[in-house]
Amino acid sequence: MLDVRRLRLLRELARRGTIAAVAEALAFSPSAVSQQLAVLEREAGLPLLERTGRSVRLTPAARNLVRHAEAVLERLEQADADLADARSGLAGVLRVGSFPTATRAILPAALVHLARRHPGLEPRVRETDPAAVAHALRAGDLDVALVHEYDFVPAPPEPGLATRPLYGEAMYLAAPAVPPPAAAAGPAPDGGSDQGAVLRTHQDEPWITATPGTLCHAMTVRACQAAGFAPRIRHQVDEFDTVLALVAAGQGVAVVPQLGVTGPPDPAVALTRLHMERRTKVAFRSGAAAHPAVAAFTAALRASVPPDLAGTGSGG
Repeated sequence: MLDVRRLRLLRELARRGTIAAVAEALAFSPSAVSQQLAVLEREAGLPLLERTGRSVRLTPAARNLVRHAEAVLERLEQADADLADARSGLAGVLRVGSFPTATRAILPAALVHLARRHPGLEPRVRETDPAAVAHALRAGDLDVALVHEYDFVPAPPEPGLATRPLYGEAMYLAAPAVPPPAAAAGPAPDGGSDQGAVLRTHQDEPWITATPGTLCHAMTVRACQAAGFAPRIRHQVDEFDTVLALVAAGQGVAVVPQLGVTGPPDPAVALTRLHMERRTKVAFRSGAAAHPAVAAFTAALRASVPPDLAGTGSGG
């Protein structure tokens, strides 16, 4: 009989590529992962890994077994959801991943909504970059998470995960306002029909992006590339309030989402609406959509989306 815990290790190896990466993600030692995979090979009765020097590669039989593992793990999530539904009342820890702007703008109201209806449920929020959410969900470090994607950085399908659309938000080019600054305060109604022309207006200026490896960084770089140039990056900052403060100080231009613009408009910053969008979704393990805690949290999120964002998200 195949052990489901070892199947999970094989699935993670297929996703992460190396035994060391699996060990780091799941808090095992590399030797422990290797030993468990060796046991799985004996259970399967045929080789699952091809070892070439220090690296390993999945055999065709192992890749086929990974597909079965995905189905098994999804059915286990469904079974857990059925058991939770049979119990009276929601209780226990719900591990939630979120990114900063959603944590600030959406989660506080959602947590209040959830506490009123399910006081026994204990959500624990951890800020997690959307690029790292898939691994955290599959590893069991998170139960549900908020993730986002951009027009220029669509989210690839993630085996073992499912998503539901939550909301969409506008994107703006933030640039230092030209004198008189009061005339340029606040978002401009529209950047015109040619987004590339708007971005090319600033192609010779320094740019402010998020740190490399994040979706926000990739979004800015790809939007500029689509406009025909590579941005000359001066600063790399992840917090949008700080990005806008740097723009106001004349340190460069940046692309920011609607929820990244907080408080009264800064007269030193001109915001021009772009023809692109950031879409936020709720992500969880496949088969967990019907889990009462996941469903309750998703409902609380939907009830907490500000009216100017509600209904703008696309399917997914």
